[in-house]
This record gives sequence, structure tokens and C-alpha cells, in this order.
Amino acid sequence: MTPSAPFSHADVAAEAGSTADPDTSSLSGTRPPASVGHGLSADDLLPESLLAFLGCSTPDAWLEEALLHPETLLIDHAQCEKKAASTAMSLLYRYVDQPLLLSKMAQLAREELLHFEQVVKLMEKRDVTYRHLSASRYAEGLRRHVRPNDPERLIDVLIVGALIEARSCERFARLIPCLDAELARFYRSLVKSEGRHFEDYLLLAREQTDAPLDDRIAFFVAREAELIRSPDAEFRFHSGVPA
Repeated sequence: MTPSAPFSHADVAAEAGSTADPDTSSLSGTRPPASVGHGLSADDLLPESLLAFLGCSTPDAWLEEALLHPETLLIDHAQCEKKAASTAMSLLYRYVDQPLLLSKMAQLAREELLHFEQVVKLMEKRDVTYRHLSASRYAEGLRRHVRPNDPERLIDVLIVGALIEARSCERFARLIPCLDAELARFYRSLVKSEGRHFEDYLLLAREQTDAPLDDRIAFFVAREAELIRSPDAEFRFHSGVPA
């Protein structure tokens, strides 16, 4: 991320009084620029349906931590795109008798792999080395509640997929006002596609049953909000409040 830092984190970190060790890429010897702004808030960028779906907003403390660790954020973002494609492919292989699911997951897998490629290219451009990162607690914290047998299993997996996509979209939007112009443009493009993905997952979940899913969705929304709001010892793209 030389010669300049990819995030405008100095003012945010100063206001927070953070003492966390930043990624070395942000210690370039010159003070990073002040927050770019771009004139838009997260609420301006996100569809109302997504804001209503999530149980809480990303805490400011996570955003402040993200701006201190730009390398970790980009690497874990790449990992998330790859995992999202893998999840879509897994559903393609497992549920071959569902044409709508096959169509939606094939499109999603292509888009997520394209996003993965784009993030890796950005990392190369910014001299960020792609390295292994341990998985966050987030996805497993949701999937532990998935029921074991179909069709309930598939319904739960699809609801979890919708939450992960919606949270990703919300975090992109929260980050955009603090990013440099290049990264802000890229994340704005992701907001559009990730917003569509969460709706596709919910549509597919409702296709699995004639019974209402409101209670089951509400259950997972509450679990997701707990993960986002609770202390988390390890910073990742979907981590909770920095401990």
C-alpha cells in the first residue's frame, strides 16, 4: 500500500483515541490524508430493504479498527469473496433439482469470483501480500444454528447467506466515505451487487416452503446482531466490536 495508504484513517483514529497497532502498510512516514468523504453516508448508498433487514448497524469501533488495519481488511475481503463463491458452488452441486437456485447460484458464483479477482489485483497494486488469515467467528457463529435435515437445512443456509451478503454490503457502504477515490469507486460497485445477492438468498429461502419464514429469519437476524455487537478479539471483515 505504498507510496500512500489506501484508507484515510488518521482523523477517525485520533477521535477514537485508539492505541491499536496499525498495519505496517499505513505507517508510510507521512501523515495519511484526511477523510475523503465523497459526500455520501451509508444510508444514502444502501437500499431501505437492506437497512430494515439487518438487526443493527456496524459499530463505529469496528470502522475505526478497519481504518487502522487496511491490509488485513483487504486480505480478509478477498477471502470472503472466495468463500462466497465456494458456498454458491456447493449449493449448485447439492441441489441439482432446483432450476431457480441453480440459475441464481451460478450467477452469484461468477460475480463473487470476479470480485475476488478484482480485490487481488487491488492488493497487488498496493503492494499487499496475500497471506493466510484465520477465519473469523462470524460465519460459524451463524451456521451453528442451521438445522441438520432438508428442507429446513437449506432454508437456514439461505437465510445465513442473505445475512452475510447484507452485512458485507452494509460494511462496504460504511467504509466508502473514509476511502481513497479508487477504493471508494470499487466498493460502491460492490454495494450494488451484494445488495442484490441478499435478496436472491431470501427469495430462494421462501421458495422452499409455503409456511411463513418471518420467525426463522428474525431468529438469525438476532444471532447476527449479537455477533456484530459483542466484543471480538480478532479483527476481520465481519468481526464484532474490537475487544
